[in-house]
Amino acid sequence: MTAPAGYRLRGVLLPGGESGEIHIDGDGRIAAEGTAGSETLVDGVRILPRHGDAHRHGGAGPHGGGRPDEAAAPAGTPRAPRIPPVRGRGSPVDTPPLQARDALPEITRAARHLARPKRYISGISVDLDDPALLPEAVAEQAAAGDGWVKLVGDWIDRAEGDLAPLWPDDVLSEAIQVAHDAGARVTAHVFGTDALPGLIGAGIDCIEHGTGLTDDLVDEMARRGTALVPTLINVDTFPEIADRAGRYPTYAAHMRDLHRTAGDVVRRAAEAGVKIYAGTDAGGGIRHGRIADEIVALAGAGHPDPLGAASWAAREWLGRPGLTPGAPADLVVYRDDPRADLSALREPILIVLRGRVVHAAA
Repeated sequence: MTAPAGYRLRGVLLPGGESGEIHIDGDGRIAAEGTAGSETLVDGVRILPRHGDAHRHGGAGPHGGGRPDEAAAPAGTPRAPRIPPVRGRGSPVDTPPLQARDALPEITRAARHLARPKRYISGISVDLDDPALLPEAVAEQAAAGDGWVKLVGDWIDRAEGDLAPLWPDDVLSEAIQVAHDAGARVTAHVFGTDALPGLIGAGIDCIEHGTGLTDDLVDEMARRGTALVPTLINVDTFPEIADRAGRYPTYAAHMRDLHRTAGDVVRRAAEAGVKIYAGTDAGGGIRHGRIADEIVALAGAGHPDPLGAASWAAREWLGRPGLTPGAPADLVVYRDDPRADLSALREPILIVLRGRVVHAAA
């Protein structure tokens, strides 16, 4: 059978809402117009840029460590077509080979986490004995990644029995400037409040989790343009973490309080104008492929555009094109409008990855 010269999709284009056509040429890119012999894949549908997961760990298992085949494992699962383009927030394994696999989503890597000894999950991070070494380590990770560096901003300090910052403010300022000079952005894992002023004041580009954000810190993030990826489905595991922390009652109570107020943090940040994006924290205790759950959670917390937080807005933030001529055809199609009913996200009828149909509903 002769392969079609390209594909045509007709429907409502999101986020604009206009009716139109998407043409995919033989090279897998969106074309300005169709060609003779194009095959019509769908008609009367909703078409939008494929979702992105702004916080995912390829190859990271629930106890740290991992192998490249584990990083790719989600692509072999029945839910694989629903795994979105991802921003890899650090991995203990060498994931660049995965970026060459056509069947896998596009990955924007942050290389390895940077932490202090015994202040993060064993086997995941590069641990620095001396915090003054952070700027040098940031330079190394900026060179190893795809434009992002990941810091561990806080973690339990067992001597104190609670969350505590890992880095002095002056070291953070120097390290983040090093990353920016190298053309990289910096993000940080932060649960509590104490580490946030130093990170935000140092000019960090993104806060992951951010459950300890106060009104003043939210306002400062909005003023500076600092993004937030709240990972609400990961925050839902905080009570379980607290239950396992019997030796540290102060820390356990703190984690339960952060869980209780997490939705309110997202609401306040959204109202203040902070840019909030969808990320699942998959690859540890969260299974891959749950971006729809995070979108629903953001909506429940009051995010004004939860679908955009995982699609068009997230792609723009990460420097990925939308449904524009010349861009790789990377899109998802629904029969019903997911903006009106987020449950539609559970049932895509077509998913195209770089011009290849990777999922089509029966």
